[in-house]
Amino acid sequence: MAASGPATHGPRAPRQTGHARMEQIARLPVFFGLEGRRVLVAGGGEAAAWKAELLSAAGARVEVIAAHVCEDLWRLAGAPPHGPIAIHVRPWHKDDLTGATLAIGDFEADEEAGRFGAAARDTGVPVNVIDKPALSDFTFGAIVNRSPLVVGISTDGAAPVFGQAVRAKIEALLPSGFKAWALAAKTWRQAVTARGLSHHARRAFWERFAAKALSEPHRAPEEADRAALFAAIETEGQAPHTGSVVLVGAGPGDPELLTLKAVRALQSADVVLYDDLVSGAVLDFARREARKMLVGKTGYGPSCKQDDINALMVDLAKEGRRVVRLKGGEPMIFGRAGEEIAYCRASGVPVEVIPGISAPQGAASRLVTSLTHRDHARRLQFVTAHARDGKLPKDLDFGALSDKAATTVVYMPRRTLPDLVRNLLAAGIDPATPAIAIFSVTRPEERIVLAEIGTLNEEVTRAMEAGAEGPCLVLYGFALAEASASALVADAERAALG
Repeated sequence: MAASGPATHGPRAPRQTGHARMEQIARLPVFFGLEGRRVLVAGGGEAAAWKAELLSAAGARVEVIAAHVCEDLWRLAGAPPHGPIAIHVRPWHKDDLTGATLAIGDFEADEEAGRFGAAARDTGVPVNVIDKPALSDFTFGAIVNRSPLVVGISTDGAAPVFGQAVRAKIEALLPSGFKAWALAAKTWRQAVTARGLSHHARRAFWERFAAKALSEPHRAPEEADRAALFAAIETEGQAPHTGSVVLVGAGPGDPELLTLKAVRALQSADVVLYDDLVSGAVLDFARREARKMLVGKTGYGPSCKQDDINALMVDLAKEGRRVVRLKGGEPMIFGRAGEEIAYCRASGVPVEVIPGISAPQGAASRLVTSLTHRDHARRLQFVTAHARDGKLPKDLDFGALSDKAATTVVYMPRRTLPDLVRNLLAAGIDPATPAIAIFSVTRPEERIVLAEIGTLNEEVTRAMEAGAEGPCLVLYGFALAEASASALVADAERAALG
């Protein structure tokens, strides 16, 4: 959820944040070009046959050297998938490694496997010893083949079955028709380059290409598609180039709650302007080349002025950049989106909105409790407890907020909760009304406080003294009567699922 209201500790200026550093990886994922290159396979078992088939499919000239060769290898050599496979029935020698691009060894005995690995390294040839990652310079992962679109999955040899399970998941997500689109991209690339398009125009072409492939994956692209894409780029190039602004809802914190459209916007952004409440895991979805600028707005800490954010957003767009304004929660609910949209329109900058999962929706999911109920809540109402002066808004209708047939969600209540509860009790709300406060909803540090409205302030104070932190959301109403038991069950279910 996005905070509003003035900063009480002085303003701060928008600032660019550094690119996230790459975390340690067990193996470097690379894709070898093996067309026409010699690869040595020492060993003649079933595992060697699979590696020979894979290498041949990649276009390598495969030489198999083994004293004993299985039937699969002989059949494969007779009908290789692409590159030729030659078989030599004899023991391998160190001289066989000379001139090889890669070396693959299939040995049961550790001693021979070690000798082969050492010989390959002495010759300067990268080596893989099947099922012996400690002796290997590189390993083979699970593969999703939509060539020339190829996805490789590695677990560094720790859990091959897990890697296969991930491969199966990706297989289900990638339509087989992507193969035709990837082939078209390979074929059309030269024509795109020959047109001498600017960097921006080339990127726009391929983004349009990708969008079309994603929307129509089950048909093969045609020449008419290429012509239409070029025509669109030419039309765009004739108009004065203007950037754009997209307001994107980042959701309450859990990166898996991002929408697919939000992910696509982040991956095509030139600049990302983000709030303090946006988690680093969400920012990781932005393309690495994008500038990332913190324009933090917090309810009770140093905040960037809204006017500065508006001006920065529009200035960047007028430079021709695609600007993503990434806002915690749902930007259209207490996110000051209206002010930013109005400023963009007044400045002639195209603006659109990609909604996000709201904090109340995130809270309901974590509680596994509906916010509405046929018997207890005919109405759902959202209200902010934070006015421009940082105090409880003076124009709140406490009669409506005390309605026993409504579920009420209160944004930004941390400082004003005592005043809110006092006014609700004065307006006649039942002190036993179920109430819940949630800190950092959907994040790892989430903290849920279950209470009644009459004791909510005391329970929240205890939770904060015990370390509860982050954005706070308060929900109350009789539709939440079963939330306590449901939350306990949900916690147990989440623990069982890991």
